[in-house]
Amino acid sequence: MTSSDARECYVYITLPGEVSAITAGRFVLEQTRTGVPLGRFVYGRTYLDNPRAVEIDPVELKLSRRTYETVRLKGVFGALRDAGPDYWGRRVIDKHAAKTGLGEMDYLLESPDDRAGALGFGLNQVPPAPRRAFNKTLDLEKLQLLADALVKDEIPADPATPQVQDLLLLETSMGGARPKAVVEDEKGLWIAKFSRDDDRWNYPRVEHAMLRLARACGINAADSRLETVAGKDVLLIKRFDREKTDAGYLRARMMSALTVLRAEEDATIRAHWSYVVLAEELRRVVAEPKKDARELFRRMCFNALISNLDDHPRNHAFIAREQHWSLSPAYDLTPSPVVSQDHRGLAMECGDQGRFANAKNILSQHARFLLERDEAEKIAAEMREQVGHWYDVVRSSGVSENDAETIRSAFIYPGFSL
Repeated sequence: MTSSDARECYVYITLPGEVSAITAGRFVLEQTRTGVPLGRFVYGRTYLDNPRAVEIDPVELKLSRRTYETVRLKGVFGALRDAGPDYWGRRVIDKHAAKTGLGEMDYLLESPDDRAGALGFGLNQVPPAPRRAFNKTLDLEKLQLLADALVKDEIPADPATPQVQDLLLLETSMGGARPKAVVEDEKGLWIAKFSRDDDRWNYPRVEHAMLRLARACGINAADSRLETVAGKDVLLIKRFDREKTDAGYLRARMMSALTVLRAEEDATIRAHWSYVVLAEELRRVVAEPKKDARELFRRMCFNALISNLDDHPRNHAFIAREQHWSLSPAYDLTPSPVVSQDHRGLAMECGDQGRFANAKNILSQHARFLLERDEAEKIAAEMREQVGHWYDVVRSSGVSENDAETIRSAFIYPGFSL
């Protein structure tokens, strides 16, 4: 059975403290009589008998002998979908396969070993050996040129051509729509996010600056650095779901806020996209709810203050390096300089007035974030003051004067305080 006609696969997991995967269970994806995709998952008996076994999802896929079913996300359980490719990864897989109409099972099976989190998928009951070789930071120029060609659709849909074979270098399941690849240096694995010729500003430098600004605001943000190759800047973001050891890479389990919210991916049906609901749901997941709820409140404030309107549930995640889960470091923080000065909306609801990125609205549900009113007001005020230094941060990050002016209107827009 090949991936193109597979309707079931084994799900592998790398346990905490290990560098090789074992088989956790079996996933079956089929169509119901009404045409609705139905997914089923069952843990293997050997895995359940393992005293070190950990759950894939602490809410939807608890350790149990029952058969789990879902029709959400085209029949793919959220925690499994989180380990599959997102927009960019799917685009690479589509081009490499040189065909259209790939299904959800295809994407799970074709995504690379460097996928997010600790899961893997395959057609054999025994997992393959872990990948030992990765692209190096020295390969960034080749990767940038390859990404440029794919963005411009200059790569032929012929699997026999060398350029199509090279697309495997760009494979990653690390989410998002921007061109990217996984690279390795002596410190470990990084996500390389490349420039595009049609970018309105220098995205790598600006995103690097936003991560620095977030840390200045007391937010636990992903580590990052910049490289310049072929005359273009590349942003390198440290993989927080991997830890390099002499024996290999330890892997942290990972799942998105979309999974925790049990929401759909389509933005047109985002009824469950909500910071407020996420603050309550995380209590069922994380080991330190008060700490993580406070952190989530900070990120909500920050996204409003920089007009990060791309703060959808896949841009928030939870990780478990050992047994317990926690909110992952923040990532994908980008300002959006839009026209409106009175009303801007985040991707997720943040208060009584829905998605309105306004201080009063953000403070309206402070108790759901396990904060007293005065605590929430103090956090919002401190963050507003810190974000007020955005210009100094972006300029010290090497952002040009012209780009700084282009994004100026994103920060602390007038409607935030109305």
